[in-house]
Amino acid sequence: MTSIDIEAGLSDEDIAIRDAAHRFADDVLRPAGIELDRMVDPADVIAPESVLWEVFAKYHALGLSSLAGDAEREPVAKARLMAVVNEELSRGDVGLAISCGLCGFHGPWVQQTGDSELIERFCSADEPTIGCWALTEPDHGSDTVALTEPHFRDPSLRANCRARKDGDDYVISGQKAAWVSNGSIAHIAVLFCALDESRGFQGGGVFLVPLDLPGVSRPAPLDKLGQRSLNQGEIFFDSVRVPARYMALGPDLYAIGLEMMLCHANAAMGQLFVGVARAAYELALAYAKERVQGGVAIFEHQSVRARLFKMFARVEAARALARRVAVYNAGGAPQIQHCIASKTFCTDTAFEVATEALQIFGANGLCREYPIEKLLRDARASLIEDGCNEVLSIVGGARL
Repeated sequence: MTSIDIEAGLSDEDIAIRDAAHRFADDVLRPAGIELDRMVDPADVIAPESVLWEVFAKYHALGLSSLAGDAEREPVAKARLMAVVNEELSRGDVGLAISCGLCGFHGPWVQQTGDSELIERFCSADEPTIGCWALTEPDHGSDTVALTEPHFRDPSLRANCRARKDGDDYVISGQKAAWVSNGSIAHIAVLFCALDESRGFQGGGVFLVPLDLPGVSRPAPLDKLGQRSLNQGEIFFDSVRVPARYMALGPDLYAIGLEMMLCHANAAMGQLFVGVARAAYELALAYAKERVQGGVAIFEHQSVRARLFKMFARVEAARALARRVAVYNAGGAPQIQHCIASKTFCTDTAFEVATEALQIFGANGLCREYPIEKLLRDARASLIEDGCNEVLSIVGGARL
């Protein structure tokens, strides 16, 4: 019996969706992820002829992109299903799972503005658009989400990207760092930037910024160690003018909005990296049953079997925490300490399990011929991604 066989609380329809996501991960995401990972130039990942665009098309055609916004589903049941789907997709390739998921990231923010022009342009199910969350700056990383700490309200800290009111518009100037996921391909940015600088980071604002506006520029995407299938790139704003109605949140609600955004992002990260941990465990288990050393499959050696069982237990524990947080968030106000616990525990688990899996592969694990070294690189990136685990732990600790 595998861990997937003891799944509880899923309807027959949910199981069909899970199985479709599983096949999509195996047949599309994993081979595409390997192909994109091996491209030397990250610009090739987003080139017109890249397999990336085929992945997006198949993702939308499968209907997975509409799950999160399905208002007909009961919230807790939907949250449980989304956790299952996120795990399945990232089991195939976590970089592509994140990129696909971000395609609809801007939807709720656009809807919140109530602006008919933005809604018609960027929320059409028939013509899906790509969104991104523009938060990190060249001089500011995880400190921008450390909302429990004194520096968050320190006006002497200067942001790299600022908005100022000018009549009926806002004018945005500055830069977002190269870690904006989907940054080089997005049609619209959910931009978190400074607004009332007398209040430090707390005085920020959230703007919906179409990325074809005059003054927006995006250089080459980032060349990085892991998650190479996930396009990330910096965005420059040179006096970009947006109507005031494009502002989704002002300074009075910015900290609350940021906290809720961090809750949902960290909870999703937990679910995604359970998938990475599971992929590493499954690959190691299969390899151990076919690799012969000392005259028998290495699975028959007690030390290997014990190592695999510890990996199995870690994956199950991470899944239990990620699912618990997902279900709780759907039924009540998200608690940031629980969301951060899910993110940090599950990403730590993914890296630990991938490390143990590589050890089972031995020298073969170091070779690009085998997929485990890629999983290790992908998992390593998660310890910094969406807030580094050390800073997030300080924020979570402040809420105990």
